[in-house]
Amino acid sequence: MPQRRSHVAPSAAQTELAAALAALRRSLEAPMEFPPEVLAEAEAARAAEPDLDLCDVPFATLDPAGSRDLDQAFHLERDGSGYIVRYAIADVPGFVTPGGAVDTEARRRGQTLYAADGRIPLHPAVLSEDRASLLPGVDRPALVWTFSLDAEGAVSEFRLERALIRSRVQLDYESTQASLDRGEDGPASLLAEIGALRIDQERRRGGASLNLPDEEVARAEDGAYDIERASPLPVEEWNAQLSLMTGMAAASLMIDAGVGILRTMPRPDDDAFETFRHQTEALGRPWTSGDYGEYLRGLDRTDPLALPVLQAAAALFRGAGYVTFDGEAPRDAIQAAIAAPYAHATAPLRRLVDRWVLAICLAVSTGREIPSWARESLDQLPALMQESGQRASRLDAATVNAVEAALLVPLVGIEVDATVIELRGERASVQIADPAVTATAPVPADAKPGDVVRLRVIRADIANGEVEFAI
Repeated sequence: MPQRRSHVAPSAAQTELAAALAALRRSLEAPMEFPPEVLAEAEAARAAEPDLDLCDVPFATLDPAGSRDLDQAFHLERDGSGYIVRYAIADVPGFVTPGGAVDTEARRRGQTLYAADGRIPLHPAVLSEDRASLLPGVDRPALVWTFSLDAEGAVSEFRLERALIRSRVQLDYESTQASLDRGEDGPASLLAEIGALRIDQERRRGGASLNLPDEEVARAEDGAYDIERASPLPVEEWNAQLSLMTGMAAASLMIDAGVGILRTMPRPDDDAFETFRHQTEALGRPWTSGDYGEYLRGLDRTDPLALPVLQAAAALFRGAGYVTFDGEAPRDAIQAAIAAPYAHATAPLRRLVDRWVLAICLAVSTGREIPSWARESLDQLPALMQESGQRASRLDAATVNAVEAALLVPLVGIEVDATVIELRGERASVQIADPAVTATAPVPADAKPGDVVRLRVIRADIANGEVEFAI
């Protein structure tokens, strides 16, 4: 299925959509505005004293264009036949007072939410977009991971330290990919090389990456909303490998210390694998050998049937959660998709749990006492993160549903082509190419995954995010 840019033009439907999205955001228990006492405390917050000065290291950040909440910065260099990777993370633990107003509000929010009409941030902008953000050209406190990698990209040793850094440049994905494609030198010159080695390490572990196309609701200059779908660029996957490497290092530190919080996911059972295998056969892209991670990595992303296969594979990536421990590491500590123990440790400006992970890891790495506030509140985190995760999922799904309904309003009474992704009894998950809409619809009795069916749009309800089709 071709990836299209679908647009809801200014109209009565667009006006109704804007109202529906605003109502959706207001329904969440996480307002965009912060209480006065939270803003006052954030304004007065000062960073913890760094242990060393790394301002001479030319760090760089890599994020979507226009980002202000910059959690990570990197510096890559050769070291003989191997590499040194420095990965700096915003020092949010150094700014937030445990038990204070900012901490209390962050626990209530759990994570930054991304609404179509604006972000609902975890922290006030004075921290998330200014003092704690690793913006270029200014000194910033950071928690810096330093990794030694061998010639095959395997980690031989690592450490975590609190340091002062200065990022030299703020890179974005598209221009960085273009620069790498042209063979230009720059701060990301080694990213493709190291990223490819880390992907190979993932393969050796038996890990798997889904890499579904991003689905984002965007707003144009004229105020109209649309849905943009795009597969991740290679540079995004290489950059993600640095974050995964850091999360695995954090997990190993906490497991060795016997205290921490891990992000876990069970391995799919045999029935799930068998179901997926049948789906790949029905789509004409059979999984016949190797593990599922190797099969997914080998898919041709330009193949029109790759997207239905990836969407079917999403069922294998379920059941993720958080597990805390103090005294003994959990017996089942594996994040199955990564095929290793793993922790969230690289996005403290946007995700609550990372602050705990970083505080514990810093103490363990530097031989200090684990902060009592982190240890005493560990068991609260899974519920807090589950609640915020459910809120984010509801927001994402309801937003996409409302925009998709608005896209289909002009087509009510008209027939459209749709590709069958997954059969669900007498109905199926289908993908319409233009406008780009994923929906559930009735399909002919003999329809199979991969078939293109003809559907008539009979209803599009923007306020409730509902669409209805007939064969």
